[in-house]
Amino acid sequence: MRHRLYYFLPDIESARKTLDDLLLARIEERHVRFMSRNTLPADLPEANFLLKTDLINGIGSGMGVGAALGVAFGAGIIYFYELSPMIILASTIVGMLFGGWAASMVAAALPNSRLKAFFPELDKGKVLMIADVPARRVRQIENLLAERHPETSFGGEEPNVPVFP
Repeated sequence: MRHRLYYFLPDIESARKTLDDLLLARIEERHVRFMSRNTLPADLPEANFLLKTDLINGIGSGMGVGAALGVAFGAGIIYFYELSPMIILASTIVGMLFGGWAASMVAAALPNSRLKAFFPELDKGKVLMIADVPARRVRQIENLLAERHPETSFGGEEPNVPVFP
């Protein structure tokens, strides 16, 4: 498992130096992302669509609500029309897929709810660095950043981030 570390950096130049140090510490570039209200230069990996929006959270909640409604709808059909109980399974799957799709359409337009706490600092012009590091190396990376980049401020840690992107 990986841990997601959040750090605020004062400017673009500090972000470049921090990225270089993380690369030297063998944290792959694909595990480091930056967010800013201003445009980031091409040499800094920008946070992707999944990090910026609430898409993943929306899909999960939409699928849950859709599945619950599918079960209720299927149970209603069985009660009134006395059909096969397989209707519940079919309506649950259809409800889950439709709910996930519908909620994803809305959630793609919303900012990531997990990053809401960081918006005030981003509005001040700071750069947010999001680094996914192996759990066993969290303290090492935190010490490295504290030692080499005193201008950074720790924004938080999110444990149990899946290994896949």
